[in-house]
Amino acid sequence: MPRLSLVVPAYKVQGYLSECLESVLGQDYADFEIVAVDDCSPDGSGAILDEYAAHDDRIHVIHLTENVGLGRARNIALEKARGDYVLFLDSDDTLSPGALSAIAGRLETAGDPDVLIYDYVRTYWDGEVRPNQRAHLLADADGEVFSLAERPQLLDLLQIVCNKAYRRDFIAREGLSFPPGYYEDALWTYRSLIGAERITVLDRVCLLYRQRREGGNILGTVSRKHFDVFEQYRRVFDFLDTHEDGARWRAPLFRKMTDHYLAVLDRPGRLPQDARAEFFHRAAADYRARLPEGFTRPGGARGKKYALLERDAYAGLAGATAAVKLRNTVRGRARTTLGRSRRSAMNLYYRSQLRLPRDENLAVFSAYWSRSVACNPAAIDAELARLAPHIRRVWAVHPDAVDQVPEGVDHVRVGSREYWSAVARATYLVNNVNFPDSVVKREGQIHVQTHHGTPLKTMGLDQQKYPASTRMDFGRLLERCDRWDFSLVSNRFSGAVWERAYPCSYTSLETGYPRNDVLLNSTAEDVRAARRDLGLGEGTTAFLYLPTHREYRRDFEPRLDLVRLAERLGPDAVLLVRGHDAHPRSGRLAELAADGRILDVTGSPAVERLYLAADCLITDYSSAMFDYANLDRPIVVFADDWDTYSAVRGTYFDVRAQAPGAVATTQEELAEVLCSDAWRDERAARARADFRRRFCDFDDGRAAERAVRHIFLGEPLEALPPLVPLDERTPAPQPGPSREASAPISVPTSQR
Repeated sequence: MPRLSLVVPAYKVQGYLSECLESVLGQDYADFEIVAVDDCSPDGSGAILDEYAAHDDRIHVIHLTENVGLGRARNIALEKARGDYVLFLDSDDTLSPGALSAIAGRLETAGDPDVLIYDYVRTYWDGEVRPNQRAHLLADADGEVFSLAERPQLLDLLQIVCNKAYRRDFIAREGLSFPPGYYEDALWTYRSLIGAERITVLDRVCLLYRQRREGGNILGTVSRKHFDVFEQYRRVFDFLDTHEDGARWRAPLFRKMTDHYLAVLDRPGRLPQDARAEFFHRAAADYRARLPEGFTRPGGARGKKYALLERDAYAGLAGATAAVKLRNTVRGRARTTLGRSRRSAMNLYYRSQLRLPRDENLAVFSAYWSRSVACNPAAIDAELARLAPHIRRVWAVHPDAVDQVPEGVDHVRVGSREYWSAVARATYLVNNVNFPDSVVKREGQIHVQTHHGTPLKTMGLDQQKYPASTRMDFGRLLERCDRWDFSLVSNRFSGAVWERAYPCSYTSLETGYPRNDVLLNSTAEDVRAARRDLGLGEGTTAFLYLPTHREYRRDFEPRLDLVRLAERLGPDAVLLVRGHDAHPRSGRLAELAADGRILDVTGSPAVERLYLAADCLITDYSSAMFDYANLDRPIVVFADDWDTYSAVRGTYFDVRAQAPGAVATTQEELAEVLCSDAWRDERAARARADFRRRFCDFDDGRAAERAVRHIFLGEPLEALPPLVPLDERTPAPQPGPSREASAPISVPTSQR
């Protein structure tokens, strides 16, 4: 029987769930269990819970077959909890280090009270941490135990369940359970505090209460569900009517009820505009029906709002709100006018185009800051031509990329009048990065963020922890991401990262990466053609070396001595080098290049054709490894500067420990791996299989089709082509040499 049971419900929290669980499992106190409930979450939350449970028997996972909501999910977990005490932890929040030790210690010194209340802080996406403004109410006197009647001011604390520990037999004695609907904490917290005979407090921050920017907290969602608050307070006052001491708590809870109603009205982003008056009148009816005799309204602006409720005077509240809005609008217009006076004539032209009707059949594509026609946008473009030829496709490119635009497809030069007209009037805007800040998201436009890789290195807001790696303005980054309607996901791992790193209100589509379709759909002749284009002979083994950028270096020099490596590999091997200039005008490197043993493929527009041609990928920390793994071909990781790279840029996992194949940390080790069987032996194959199970979830060859059918043709998700299981997929055939018996590459005797 554990001392503590932590109840963790999970619904659409894949971006935060691991951090939540790690904050518990990393505690210095071990006498606990986690009862986690997968509330039929449509994302990867359930799989994450199972993965953790497989490695720690203190985690018990309950999978629900239908979504029941937060309150009912907690009730189901309570039936399975075995601890002396129950703590509720929302799956996007975390515990502070040492929290469980402090909680357990206070419970012991206080002689097992009914309820323990501990402190919390609010944490925000930009790193801000706001302390509890009423933390002084938790000042304790050496574990003093008391009832609410002795400290009624505790009702002024934020009434949530996640900052308290409840004795499990007390929960059973009081018959506590959570009602359905929004604001389910109200009834539980008031009933438990009033019913508790012995309460204690802990003046220590134990809970990090995440304030999600967008799309996470249901209480920040515009919905009529906020009307649930009336039913919750009906339950609260019904409880007071039946409780022997209920009369003394009527006035304090009337004040809490009124403040709660006003908070819903005051906060934007909760009630639909056409529901505000109805909500106010419902609140006014409750106010007048439950107004305690002799109740004194508070002073100041808050007291004036109480008076408006008492008179049911919605016009007064609406007028006050409108006045504030008008002041803000006037200030905003002044700033806008000043900004417009500084805009160029081209920006004014763009504004004029925004006033024209949208073209329902116009799609604008861009990739890599308009430097190329490639990646996921190019794959979607091609599939759009097949499935929806009525949609006009236009590529936004810089002049040096015009020759990459497919024949028969229009293009506009970035910055031209045609460019601004296209981005203003298009219905669809598709990019693997963000469009410039100056691009306005107009009503009815659909922005598709395809991304361009699975992240090993930190991205978005996660980079805030590694300031040496970026000078990004994170506020403006999120403003750009606010334009997204869809975010394409290639695997559950990256889907969780995107939702945490870019916390905006887009829809994640688990389609797979369209650019990787070719890796599943290509034929043996396609592979031969890709190799012929590079001049690779029939018996040649091609190693594709594809390193990534280092933020701690200004230049982009190769970390390998290409001459030494090529000479070790011998004449039957070719190094395909992408990422820097490998063709000097003189020297041994130039000779090897002339002989075709080192090929600079940096300028190849389609990296996917290089993947098809290569027998093996050599990389360090590039996202290329995740794409190439779809081919089920050997991958070698060259991690010679891992400690520096991971410290400067930050990474999501240690690629050395979870590599897709053999790992080398020095050039000599790499040469030994490539000149032996280690790059393609059974051990490497097992590592690759594990890697593919984790990172090749959705890339089954039909990603572009799914994206086009759902986004452009409006087909529902359930009607899209079903995902082909990993074990049933057939990648593009391997080049000839890789099919041969795994014999080591021939190395000249003089080089052994």
